[in-house]
Amino acid sequence: MGDMANSSVDFYPKNQRRELNHAGGFGCTLAELRSLMELRGAEAIQKVQETYSDVNGLCRRLKTSPTEGLSDNTADLEKRRQIYGQNFIPPKKPKTFMQLVWEALQDVTLIILEIAAIISLGLSFYSPPGEESEACGNLSGGAEDEGESEAGWIEGAAILLSVICVVLVTAFNDWSKEKQFRGLQSRIEQEQKFAVIRNGQQVQIPVAELVVGDIAQIKYGDLLPADGVLIQGNDLKIDESSLTGESDHVRKSVEKDPMLLSGTHVMEGSGRMVITAVGVNSQTGIIFTLLGAGGEEEEKKDKKAKKQDGAVAMEMQPLKSAEGGEMEEREKKKASVPKKEKSVLQGKLTKLAVQIGKAGLVMSAITVIILVLYFVIETFVIDGKTWLAECTPVYVQYFVKFFIIGVTVLVVAVPEGLPLAVTISLAYSVKKMMKDNNLVRHLDACETMGNATAICSDKTGTLTTNRMTVVQSYLGDTHYKETPDPSNLTPKTLDLLVHAIAINSAYTTKILPPEKEGGLPRQVGNKTECALLGFVVGLRRDYQPVREQIPEEKLYKVYTFNSVRKSMSTVICMPDGGYRLFSKGASEIILKKCTNILNSNGELRAFRPRDRDEMIKKVIEPMACDGLRTICIAYRDFPAGKEPDWENENDIVIDLTCITVVGIEDPVRPEVPEAIRKCQRAGITVRMVTGDNINTARAIAAKCGIIQPGEDFLCLEGKEFNRRIRNEKGEIEQERLDKIWPKLRVLARSSPTDKHTLVKGIIDSTIGDQRQVVAVTGDGTNDGPALKKADVGFAMGIAGTDVAKEASDIILTDDNFSSIVKAVMWGRNVYDSISKFLQFQLTVNVVAVIVAFTGACITQDSPLKAVQMLWVNLIMDTFASLALATEPPTEALLMRKPYGRNKPLISRTMMKNILGHAVYQLIIIFTLLFAGEVFFDIDSGRNAPLHSPPSEHYTIIFNTFVMMQLFNEINARKIHGERNVFDGIFGNPIFCSIVLGTFGIQIVIVQFGGKPFSCSPLNAQQWLWCLFVGFGELVWGQVIATIPTSHLKCLKEAGHGPGKDEITDEELAEDEEEIDHAERELRRGQILWFRGLNRIQTQMEVVSTFKRSGSFQGAVRRRSSVLSQLHDVTNISTPTHIRVVKAFRSSLYEGLEKPDTKTSIHNFMTTPEFLINDYIHNIPLIDDTDVEESEGLPRRRFRASPPPSPNKNNNAIDSGIYLNTDVSKTPTSSSSPVSPLHSMETSL
Repeated sequence: MGDMANSSVDFYPKNQRRELNHAGGFGCTLAELRSLMELRGAEAIQKVQETYSDVNGLCRRLKTSPTEGLSDNTADLEKRRQIYGQNFIPPKKPKTFMQLVWEALQDVTLIILEIAAIISLGLSFYSPPGEESEACGNLSGGAEDEGESEAGWIEGAAILLSVICVVLVTAFNDWSKEKQFRGLQSRIEQEQKFAVIRNGQQVQIPVAELVVGDIAQIKYGDLLPADGVLIQGNDLKIDESSLTGESDHVRKSVEKDPMLLSGTHVMEGSGRMVITAVGVNSQTGIIFTLLGAGGEEEEKKDKKAKKQDGAVAMEMQPLKSAEGGEMEEREKKKASVPKKEKSVLQGKLTKLAVQIGKAGLVMSAITVIILVLYFVIETFVIDGKTWLAECTPVYVQYFVKFFIIGVTVLVVAVPEGLPLAVTISLAYSVKKMMKDNNLVRHLDACETMGNATAICSDKTGTLTTNRMTVVQSYLGDTHYKETPDPSNLTPKTLDLLVHAIAINSAYTTKILPPEKEGGLPRQVGNKTECALLGFVVGLRRDYQPVREQIPEEKLYKVYTFNSVRKSMSTVICMPDGGYRLFSKGASEIILKKCTNILNSNGELRAFRPRDRDEMIKKVIEPMACDGLRTICIAYRDFPAGKEPDWENENDIVIDLTCITVVGIEDPVRPEVPEAIRKCQRAGITVRMVTGDNINTARAIAAKCGIIQPGEDFLCLEGKEFNRRIRNEKGEIEQERLDKIWPKLRVLARSSPTDKHTLVKGIIDSTIGDQRQVVAVTGDGTNDGPALKKADVGFAMGIAGTDVAKEASDIILTDDNFSSIVKAVMWGRNVYDSISKFLQFQLTVNVVAVIVAFTGACITQDSPLKAVQMLWVNLIMDTFASLALATEPPTEALLMRKPYGRNKPLISRTMMKNILGHAVYQLIIIFTLLFAGEVFFDIDSGRNAPLHSPPSEHYTIIFNTFVMMQLFNEINARKIHGERNVFDGIFGNPIFCSIVLGTFGIQIVIVQFGGKPFSCSPLNAQQWLWCLFVGFGELVWGQVIATIPTSHLKCLKEAGHGPGKDEITDEELAEDEEEIDHAERELRRGQILWFRGLNRIQTQMEVVSTFKRSGSFQGAVRRRSSVLSQLHDVTNISTPTHIRVVKAFRSSLYEGLEKPDTKTSIHNFMTTPEFLINDYIHNIPLIDDTDVEESEGLPRRRFRASPPPSPNKNNNAIDSGIYLNTDVSKTPTSSSSPVSPLHSMETSL
């Protein structure tokens, strides 16, 4: 597939290719279409007109119909794929198994072991001449046969063999993880479907099946899957930042700029486009090819990627500063790390692993030093021998043995199984979560979800079924509780109503007959509109003829729905030359704009504010209290003659005549109340954030159980919420927010900004004993910012837009709130699995390190040999991580409160278990070591000479040690001090098979391991003793469980999350990350900015000094010159401005007094980071215009910001950047409004 697509790129310019195209019978070659898609705006229109006369001409050349689309002829589709390529970008080649092996070999401890093993091997083959002389000390002797001394190489070989085992296991795990991840990716891709028109019918087809010439339906929230040319559009706005780095939304229209590019997001409006380039030939595909997605050499790719990442990077190229080198390194690292910060769990684990590793290193170093000193003192001081040249190799061999023992201690001490356990546990959970309708996009989201303390959920579709029906209506002065009988309505009213609903809704929304007999009619498209169309059908009328009479192309002007307007309006031309506007939307918004209403005879009656209040009281509030969503439908006629100014929306959508107000019911999903009860029991607060009316929201929240009667809670509207959290200057204050969010349960009529503010406020809040971990659900494009900001973002798989899915961490494939509860359960399970593994692992670590250390110091030889240690390591790392990390979750996990961000990984109870079991094991092993030979009546294995055969004594110690670990693995299944450790053990076949398998291999090693494993076969009686001691672990576990943890105050917890001070840096970094991807490229420029800003800062201080003396003209002049120097740097796109504000904020705070509270952090920038485009674009940014220096005050460059426009629309107005800022905190601005600081802030 990929090859074919690639081949079309490789040689399309050749002549035969062109002939083939024309032979294919299409009027455009691939090259023509590609060059066409590289044009924008006026150029593109000119090119289309010159070459094809218009877009319809292009469609004719591509043999497609703008209204009917392609036919479903397979041969034709196949031919198009052959000529123009498939809509598929070949993925980067996965790492080969050998590459993964090589990566696994990079592990430091393994390298040390390999070196030790090779030295040991080399020395064992070297037989020095002085070997036999007595002078070299007691080296030979013991029961050494000739054959045994030859076997000296076995130890080295065995170490190498076990290293190879560890490497292969690690590599295999990485490989399967990669494979799983790819499977997941491809599943996400297959699930992506797009609406196209084939044979005049709208169908959803997988994105990969799109071909050139397809007519695609695009709507609000889509991620465009291919390049195309717009045929017809309504109020279309596209976010092209993914390609250009420009965050302003670009207006698209057939007349001005019809070019639509793949990879960009539809932020508003709808339309149809003809697809002109797919796959590797689309704009995104071309960039991918340049980035070497085919997997060229990494270095080249890195450089290219840097050049390619939007124009931004190109502009920044000349800024290579002295620090360029380091910056590039850092950039490489940055680019390789995914955007989200380390998850809570990874942070804790990394910290813990480092601590353990350090301790292990110290222990192993001490072991080696003691062994060497002991040997040197004994041989040369006590025995008084001299160092003979011929004895050197023998002594070296001793030192190598000591070195190997030291390394073994280190190997056992370092828990390299930790990352493995985490990976296995996460991968296993993710696989299982797929069955529970959770498609996890970021692995760590799964574990973060277990810590969630708050869920901010959408209402529509998540808590409700999203199958809407009109159940009440107010028509012609009558309030109907069910669908009215059409005979009771005047024909005029009925006709207006049918037209208003049929025309003023997306033409892609339809009601289709049920799939099976007796089922409910299928709703396609926007569910609210489906409810209205259903209402028309219920009135025994058909909306289809109306749409056929006025097709979508004939609509004169469409104001599409968005989260700010909360309404949709459509204008049509009337036969008499006038215009009619239909409008529908949230009832309180539309009713405010109504001046008339249709009465029972279908005539206009004046509708005064007094009538409106009465209507709200008598009609809308009762509907809302029943949990209905109220929608008002209205119209307005414009007389023929002078055409109104359609762009001025505020003058168009007023003086409306209300036709009807309907109440739409969206029933609560039956399983939601139970799911919410589970959440509350698990200590998770559920909040509902919705755009609906407050009464509707409250009614539904009560039905779901989010609010209970008699509870102390808040239900606020967006306006009221903002009034309470902002101070007089309109800035958000964290302290005010902290007073509200703990009790807030419902936020109604909220804008996307409110949702983002709430989520950010809860996450940043420091009240309460632990920081909150927030999950957010969202389906709309407008939820993107909140989904990104949240710790875990859930997007809806069915109703969700591509933008929301892109910003989320987990996709709910069934859009159901109860799936979130399952995610919580799995998340907690991951956390517990890792704690179980740690409890087991650390017990083994403590025991093995102490045994190896003391044994080595007292008997000069570790009781556990290097190879045995590696086997123990393999059991406890790889196998145990598999066994303990795959425990299935139980409902009991939902019975406890969340752990939160700061809870340590190893609780007191776990610490008690670890130390308790370690004590038992150490007592047993030391008893065996120093008195075992007496007890079992065998030869002592202590102080055996080099290369002596394995002793039964040490074999028993090794065997007992392993048996104790096996039984302790069963103990480790419970971490909260439960008594029944066997509970649910047969529910986990992996665990059972691993324990039994390990036991089997252990028998083989002991009985047949011989020299390589330093084992000598044991008899049945010795085996029974080993098993008996091992079984003692379970009994001892019960003893430990009896000791109450509360009495053991001396125990410390371990593995805390990052401290407060560390968090703040991380948060800042994260905030900075939030702005844009292209930013990574801006790091170089940042240095320059910072230098400039520091200079500004110095100048500021000068300014304030001057100001006090009353003359600050000179300083200002100097400052504006600094700014112009800054401006000369380059023309940099939006993200930098914001970054400047941030940098500015930080450098200001150094210069000015420190903020008294945390809240004043918000002072310099009250609008959240995401709303880059908030108000009207009429201020030059710093780098827009260079004002003449001769003006004393830089008045013109920094115009003061106009009052915020009432239409707080992120998208409805072409936009610049404004930050309403408060500068009163700065000493400079007190006296004059034109103070340079004030003006610079405002312009930013």
